Amino acid sequence: MWEAETYDVLFSEMNGTGNLMDFLDEPFPDVGTYEDFHTIDWLREKSRDTDRHRKITTKSKESYWELIKSLLDAWSGWVVMLLIGMLTGTLAGVIDLAVDWMTDLKEGVCLSALYYSREQCCWTSNETTFEDRDKCPQWQKWAELMTGHSEGAGAYVLNYFLYVLWALLFSFLAVSLVRVFAPYACGSGIPEIKTILSGFIIRGYLGKWTLLIKTVTLVLAVSSGLSLGKEGPLVHVACCCGNLFCSLFSKYSKNEGKRREVLSAAAAAGVSVAFGAPIGGVLFSLEEVSYYFPLKTLWRSFFAALVAAFTLRAINPFGNSRLVLFYVEYHTPWYMAELVPFILLGVFGGLWGALFIRGNIAWCRRRKTTLLGKYPVLEVIVITGITAVLAFPNPYTRRSTSELISELFNDCGALESSQLCDYVNNPNMSRPVDDIPDRPAGPGVYSALWQLALALIFKIVITIFTFGMKIPSGLFIPSMAVGAIAGRIVGIAVEQMAYHHHDWIIFKNWCRPGADCVTPGLYAMVGAAACLGGVTRMTVSLVVIMFELTGGLEYIVPLMAAAVTSKWVADAFGKEGIYESHIQLNGYPYLDVRDEFTHRTLATDVMRPRRSEPPLAVLTQDSTTVEDVETLIKDTDYNGFPVVVSRESERLIGFVQRRELTVAIKTARQKQDGVVSSSVVYFTEDNPQVAEACDPQPLKLRRILNLSPFTVTDHTPMETVVDIFRKLGLRQCLVTRSGRLLGIITKKDVLRHMAQMMNQDPESIMFN
Repeated sequence: MWEAETYDVLFSEMNGTGNLMDFLDEPFPDVGTYEDFHTIDWLREKSRDTDRHRKITTKSKESYWELIKSLLDAWSGWVVMLLIGMLTGTLAGVIDLAVDWMTDLKEGVCLSALYYSREQCCWTSNETTFEDRDKCPQWQKWAELMTGHSEGAGAYVLNYFLYVLWALLFSFLAVSLVRVFAPYACGSGIPEIKTILSGFIIRGYLGKWTLLIKTVTLVLAVSSGLSLGKEGPLVHVACCCGNLFCSLFSKYSKNEGKRREVLSAAAAAGVSVAFGAPIGGVLFSLEEVSYYFPLKTLWRSFFAALVAAFTLRAINPFGNSRLVLFYVEYHTPWYMAELVPFILLGVFGGLWGALFIRGNIAWCRRRKTTLLGKYPVLEVIVITGITAVLAFPNPYTRRSTSELISELFNDCGALESSQLCDYVNNPNMSRPVDDIPDRPAGPGVYSALWQLALALIFKIVITIFTFGMKIPSGLFIPSMAVGAIAGRIVGIAVEQMAYHHHDWIIFKNWCRPGADCVTPGLYAMVGAAACLGGVTRMTVSLVVIMFELTGGLEYIVPLMAAAVTSKWVADAFGKEGIYESHIQLNGYPYLDVRDEFTHRTLATDVMRPRRSEPPLAVLTQDSTTVEDVETLIKDTDYNGFPVVVSRESERLIGFVQRRELTVAIKTARQKQDGVVSSSVVYFTEDNPQVAEACDPQPLKLRRILNLSPFTVTDHTPMETVVDIFRKLGLRQCLVTRSGRLLGIITKKDVLRHMAQMMNQDPESIMFN
């Protein structure tokens, strides 16, 4: 990452060395690729793409065929985006339909068609009446189907038992498939996607098996009723689709930097189909996930999100001809006085976010360091069992989390049959249906409030232990559920205060008797945004996702107030969101652009070797043998080696990559006559001379030498070094004084130094 790749022009005169063959005239297989769990060289990848583009442009002037090839190359990016959008939208639609069916399968079955969910079954039934619109004869619960009785203690116990049994079966299948076929399919995937987009290599994380298993197990995990969502894992699924289509075009498959531009756009498509929010998806990729996001990637992300959303809309998994998950229609504007409870919900969201991150990270650390981590299947089964047993008695935790949020967001219309809408109606009321005035709460509302309070405590606790298990698990929907429950409770409280105390000064100016003043569903929406913001620390993309998700465009200001407040409150307890915390927990080499480095240290304080360490491993330009190089490679695990004029002068010439050096020597031994262990390796520009006929043939490796490695002086402030690593995506830089090599600083050294300065364990950074 520290340099542009520089190649020498091959010499044409051999000067008496007729047998010498510069076998590097043709590119090697594998040169330029990276080892697993290593960081890519951003500058080098950029330079390679520039060279490739320059070559294509030059050739396009030679013939019409080359011109057509250059046009196809230019359009390949848009073709990839089209394919990603279509596949991501299709998979999201299939996942939504499968989750609806399997979630309802825990409670009963449709007699007219086994593959129908409850909602689809009741749509097709001609026997459903308006009075009994929540029931339909075609849908039967398991107890009714098996025993013929739908009421009574026996039926309840049988339904309870089968609900728990189905949940355990689904979660067992999910964790077993992940463990056996694709271990990388577990979790949310967003921390790893962020790390990969910053330049880290994790082979197989975006592979075909991971895509297949994650898609299947995501349906099983969500259907099991665990406190998790499918939105985060859909970003992982979309990036797997992006990686799959990158392999079809050499422009992306052979350049890790270009591949990451595609993956950034794929992440936008993932959020687009997860929430039905294409603009929010683009902003999410820009704000939360991507490390390098040029303007070209912004346009392509927009296109991929558009195609994905269009594909999902064509499938219409929600059956409401709308793209959004929680469409709402509120008929009352919000008032300035309501900003106070909105901000209080923001405070709650920030506190919940800080509590969740600390609790979840502590539990995940315990999982990694104790016997708990050795029994992932048992952990999933136990958590699923506890969740199902506690969730069934409460109707608000029994149903799917998406259905719960949808009900909490809804405004109470005249046709609503929910307990939350059990208000005492005034028989003399003669107003339009859409403008129902505030009314006193009935017994159903008070009963629902108790159930929601219990559901809130349950969701807060169980989500801490669920996120991070060895199954696909998203965090967006559980976080939104916590906020929506809290928001609805606050909304009903404010509504009843406004009804019973409309003469108070805070209500007098805007809430007249008989008016529709307060919308509890709006409070649920604001609370959901606040809690999601507190956990992830999103702001701009969060607000856009929320108003796209609900269609509540005029409620942007309350959403913004809650999102900003929750971020401020959560940041007071720690700057890292949940994804950054999991990156730190796993020891990934992620250099966050939002971290501030204010310590007064110098490059010489961080560089290696330290005083107590052996000298830096280097190669000389014309006195190192093949055997010396092979021994150095065998005895060390460094990513590369500086090349100096001599060990005495230590004047820096350049830097050579370990992998390229290994492949070059291996290929030379196979293809070039006379290269033996005693052959001298030359990095000089002049042609090596063979002194006597009996001397072994020299090996010239000038072409794989990077002549412009990034260097800093030993007195460069670390604040500047950290900034350089962030903005240029460096892999390492060399430390010199007056051209003399002193040491080296790698990305791992920078991260360890930053951790040490923040009184954290520097050894937690495990990868380069």
